[in-house]
Amino acid sequence: MSELINTISSHQGQIWQALGEHLLLSMEALLLSCLIAIPLGMLLAHSKRAGEVVFQITSIIQTIPSLALLGLLIPFVGIGMTPALIALTAYGIMPIYQNTYSALRNIDPNLEEAADAFGLSRWKKLSRLEFPMALPMTLSGVSISLVMIIGTATLAAMIGAGGLGTYIMIGIQQNNNTYLLIGAGLSAVLTLAMSGLLKFMASSKKHFRVTAAVLAIFAIGLGVSQLPKALAPKEEKVVIAGKLGSEPDILINMYKYLIERNNPHVKVTLKNNFGGTSFLFNALKTGKIDIYPEFTGTVLQGLAKKKVATLHDPAKTYQLAKKLMAEEDQLTYLPAMNYQNGYDLAVTKAFAKKNNIKSLSDLAKVDASLTAAFDPDFANQQDGYLGLKKEYGLNFKVKTMEPALRYKAIASGKVAVVDGYTTDPQIKQYDLVALKDDKSFFPPYQGAPLLKTSFAKKHPGVVKSLNKLAGKITEAEMQEMNYKVTVKHESASKVARQYLKQHGLL
Repeated sequence: MSELINTISSHQGQIWQALGEHLLLSMEALLLSCLIAIPLGMLLAHSKRAGEVVFQITSIIQTIPSLALLGLLIPFVGIGMTPALIALTAYGIMPIYQNTYSALRNIDPNLEEAADAFGLSRWKKLSRLEFPMALPMTLSGVSISLVMIIGTATLAAMIGAGGLGTYIMIGIQQNNNTYLLIGAGLSAVLTLAMSGLLKFMASSKKHFRVTAAVLAIFAIGLGVSQLPKALAPKEEKVVIAGKLGSEPDILINMYKYLIERNNPHVKVTLKNNFGGTSFLFNALKTGKIDIYPEFTGTVLQGLAKKKVATLHDPAKTYQLAKKLMAEEDQLTYLPAMNYQNGYDLAVTKAFAKKNNIKSLSDLAKVDASLTAAFDPDFANQQDGYLGLKKEYGLNFKVKTMEPALRYKAIASGKVAVVDGYTTDPQIKQYDLVALKDDKSFFPPYQGAPLLKTSFAKKHPGVVKSLNKLAGKITEAEMQEMNYKVTVKHESASKVARQYLKQHGLL
């Protein structure tokens, strides 16, 4: 509980932002669902065949997995809010349409005949009789739709739309129950609050009118509050994104501070925990983002179309990565930082001392019956354990598991060796030793900003600001910063600013 309170206290700004993004996305999707489903239900209520066909179509949409639907939309509408809004609206239509359609079709025929006998027009019969009688059931459908939309909206974080799903993703990735509680807990609270509001609206006509009036006033007030921003002189905007985790979050905050400090006319927008490598790379090429930090080894092994042999010299690796990005994708790869976030194998200090182990060659001399916990990819890649096995003559009993679980397993003595990255905060957290790759098997992984060449030419001031990090930050410094964010739950923004000020960069 104390950890939860500390995290909430140190992340207040980000939590409020995520909650606001989640609420806005959900309410926009719900409003669009209502605007489509309710008129559709009214229009088709007296046409059974057409009404059933539309119902079947909306039901089929419900069977499509949400991640698959989001993936299908990305090639057409890009990433971020737009595909998330379309997908959530599509999911929200069925319950509202079904309830509206069913309620209108099940109105007592005697009442319909009486309305006709009094000579009511089609519109008057709908507005004075049918829709008021169908309203409670329609609102019930809206409530069901709302629950579905708020829950599904957590997946929007996977395509860069933000929201509470960001905390859920980080919680799963880092095995951090605090983040999971924040993301899932606030999502549940939001669902209960909005469902309660809908029930209050449905309880009486007076409540409906009062709530509708309050919401309308709130919407108008929100719009008026945005007028000064809309009328203010336009600032030049730069969008910087980062992958999942504390390290990219720290780096993009450093980029933001440096750019805004030296370019007052530029407004930087950060999209932290934006997604995986291929996702960010495609977002950069399509102009959805302007800058993101990437690693040299990743460029050569995962992004470059031309396949090259693994290089072990950091300078040559960077130059080749820079050359291929420029030739293949018209991207500019700015000078790299000092540290490398490469693969490593780690053991406990007690194990290293007992067996006199400092390097991977030393590890190969220890009993081959050791048990290791590796990431599934690392365990089956040639540039991972398979190649490492041949290079050093290793022969472990391998178990595959997620990063946070691997570190907990070695800390509890269940395994002797784990794979990881040289700047992982868990190395300090669990008092581990990252063994030296004395045969230079792993390729260099130096981080540097990646951006479009056209953007770099248009923004020389931004490039100059980012180049201040060239050759800066050691592995020990980055590991310490990761430790502060991941383990001590300090904000990435605060940690980034501290480093820049301490080193005279800010």
